[in-house]
Amino acid sequence: MAVKRPVWAVLTLLGVCAVVVYLADQLSKFWVKNTLPEGVSNPVLGDFLQFYFVRNPGAAFSIASGSTWIFSILAAIVTIVIIVFARKIRSIAWAVVFGLLLGGTLGNLTDRLSQQNAEGVVEFGHGLVIDFIYTPWMMPAIYNIADIAIVSSMCLLVILTFSGIHIDGTRDARKKNTNETPIGSNPTVTLQGGLTGQGGLGDGGAGGAGGN
Repeated sequence: MAVKRPVWAVLTLLGVCAVVVYLADQLSKFWVKNTLPEGVSNPVLGDFLQFYFVRNPGAAFSIASGSTWIFSILAAIVTIVIIVFARKIRSIAWAVVFGLLLGGTLGNLTDRLSQQNAEGVVEFGHGLVIDFIYTPWMMPAIYNIADIAIVSSMCLLVILTFSGIHIDGTRDARKKNTNETPIGSNPTVTLQGGLTGQGGLGDGGAGGAGGN
């Protein structure tokens, strides 16, 4: 079954998702940078949610710290790939996936290109990403809105893949049960035919007996 959407509708949704994520990420980081003290926990909902301003040299959720330039290159590649293949997307769900991924990737890439490095100097590609969301009950890492968007896009990607929904809007056909009786078939015909035949033999036998 194919559910293909117009190119303009898919690209519009992808762009809107990317812009919303990017703006939410950058505005929240701007607020954090100018409001919260660095390295100090600020409880919002007790231990359930805290704001903890840190600068992260690694990837999402503080993974692989110390490899900032590598993730800058990877983020740039991901951005280019999404832009190049965007016109092939015909699925609304996949547009959301790539919109979330693009917005989150650009959010953290902006930090790496414009923020200070570990020495306090703005160095292209080596900037530290601003993280501030801390949920100790769920994980020890500190993250940001861009990280949430990236992880959400990956979860949705897995769901769509296992659901058989393709990027072009098509869906894998469900396998038919071979034990099901085909529509329009009449299994009683054979049975009736067999009974008729038996009846005929019976009559013939009776007739023969009567003749004797």
